Order: sequence, then C-alpha cells, then structure tokens
Amino acid sequence: MAFWNWNILLAFVISVVFTGVLIPQILLVSFRKKLFDQPDARKIHHSAVPRLGGIAFMPVALFTIAFLLGVSVLLGHGEMVDGLRGEVLEFSFALCALILLYLVGMADDLIGVQYRAKFAVQILCAVLLVTSGVWINNLYGLFGIHELPRAVGWPLTVFVVVFVINAVNLIDGIDGLASGLSGVALFFYGVVFIGMGRYMYAMLAFVTLGALVSFFYYNVFGNAEKHKKIFMGDTGSLTIGIILSFLCVSLARSDGAGQVRATAETFVWAFVPLIVPCFDVVRVVLHRARNHKQLFMPDMNHIHHKLLRAGMPQRRVMLTILSTSVVFVVGNVLLCPTVNVNILLLADVLLWTVANIWLTKYINKRESAKDA
Repeated sequence: MAFWNWNILLAFVISVVFTGVLIPQILLVSFRKKLFDQPDARKIHHSAVPRLGGIAFMPVALFTIAFLLGVSVLLGHGEMVDGLRGEVLEFSFALCALILLYLVGMADDLIGVQYRAKFAVQILCAVLLVTSGVWINNLYGLFGIHELPRAVGWPLTVFVVVFVINAVNLIDGIDGLASGLSGVALFFYGVVFIGMGRYMYAMLAFVTLGALVSFFYYNVFGNAEKHKKIFMGDTGSLTIGIILSFLCVSLARSDGAGQVRATAETFVWAFVPLIVPCFDVVRVVLHRARNHKQLFMPDMNHIHHKLLRAGMPQRRVMLTILSTSVVFVVGNVLLCPTVNVNILLLADVLLWTVANIWLTKYINKRESAKDA
C-alpha cells in the first residue's frame, strides 16, 4: 500500500509540473496562429482568449501513467503491472474512448463539429465502456430497483456516460468552474478508490486532477492582456467528461464475484460528486422544454448565469458553486450509511429546486427594482 500511495502522489506531482510546462507552450502557439475564443453576447470574457488548454490533459495523463509504469518495472517493482493486469480490458477500451473524444474535441475547437456528430462519437465511446464490462448492473434500491439485466443496464450506462460528458461540457461557462467541479469529483474519487484498494483508478483520478490544478491557475489567475489566460475548450471538457464518467460507473458497478465490491454507499459515492453539473443540465433542459425552446441551443440560464444576474462577481460565483458541490458530497457521504438512497435523492432534488426557486425570485425582484 505504501508503494501505491507514494506512486499516486508522485503521479500527481508529475502531472502538475508537466501541465504547467505545456500550457505556456500552448498559449504561445495559440497566439502565433490566432486560435482564440472570441467574445460574444453569451460569453463572460471581453477579450480574445485561447481555448486549447484541454490539449494538455490527455498527453499528460498518459505520459505520467506510462512513465511510472516503466520506471516501476525497471526498478523491479511489479505492483503497477499487477494492478493493471486485472483491469486491462477496462483501461484499454477507456483509452480508446478517451482518444476518440480528445480528437473530436480538438476538431471542434479548431474548425467546429456539428453537435449530432459529437453525440454520435459520445455514444460510441459509451458503448466502448459498456463492452469492456464497465456498466451499471445494480441500483441498490433506487426507485425500488436492485439488480439490472444487461438489456436495461447497458442502455442506461450509455445514457449516463453521454449525460455526464455533456454536463461537464455545459457547466464550462466561467473561469475555474468546470475545472473546479471536476477537481472536487476527481479528488473524491481518488480517495475512495485508494480506500477500496483499486489503485489504478485512483492514479487516473489524481493524474487528471494534477493536470487540472495547473490549468486552473492559468484559467482563473491568468491575465488575458498579458497572454497568460487560457480556456480548456471542448478538448478539455470532453476529455474530463469521459474520465469522470468512467470513474463514476466503475465505482457504481459490481461484478458479483467479490473482485469489484459495490454497495448502496458506493453507488451514492459514485454519483454525488456530479450532482451540481447534472442537476443544472436537467433544470436547464426542463426550462427550455417548458418555454418551447430547442433543447440543444445554448442560452443564459445555467446556474452560473443566474448567480451573475443576481449581482455576484464571477470569482464569487465560482467559489459558491464549488462550495455547494462540496456540501452535497459531504452531506450525502455522511447520511448514506443510515438514510435510504431514495430519501437522499429526494432531499437533494428538493434542496436544489428550492434554492433555484429562491434565486429566480431574487433575480426577478432585483431586476424589477432596477427597471423601476
């Protein structure tokens, strides 16, 4: 266990440093080739900012894991090889899905890709995960359902994977929000997987977290006028989305043979770090449907847009939403051993709904006072 703890820590540090070295080079190329995210009516920023920060994520993660795997073999430590051996199929297909979405995201950032094509690739990536055995086969009493047959579990997993990918993509609306929320989830997943002895999953979580730490610095604290600010773009959000969905479903599933042990608690742990982006997508889609708007057309009704309309500065909006995510995680983790999973879900939905109703009323009252 000490071997794994030190290697996971080393992986995190290498990822932070490597990403910190790569991002300035990406910024340099972006400004030379004029690869910017231009401001428009929907966007918060007011100057041209490169949107290719996510290009660093996948190479950093793969380099770090491959490098440590090679070093461990050279030094005569077989623990990493042994840890990966039982999960070769899952990680191989997850890598295929990661590469596909990485390429699609890069194409979208550079030349644009139609949303139908992106959906098709996302579905293909979800099918790859399901084919590798990473699928939800038990709901542990949620809605009164326990074990799921493949005919139900497979399409449900495809839906969950595509949903999570798009939730991460859509929440990426202000500085530090998508990377911050993803960082909270990755840290939580990493700690849980270490506790379960599933160290390769923990390493993937902390390697990705390391990449996000360096990106977060340039995204939040970088100065656009000095060419130090960068966005993750679709390359980053799609890459992080597939990694989070892989970790989420891997934590939620059980093989029934004792090799992968899941319970109602781990099922809650799998999804609670993603509550904020997922609940926000559901609310936005319902709002668009109620107002007879196209479901996939962008608007200004996400939670960060609402908090900005409420008068909060951008940095405070980011911190408020991240704090909300942490509260949901801590609250659900503390309550899930003693509270039924259905009651927990109902409480989460009610809390989110009441908070949004209050926020909407506050915004309407504030805007009415301005017009008066």
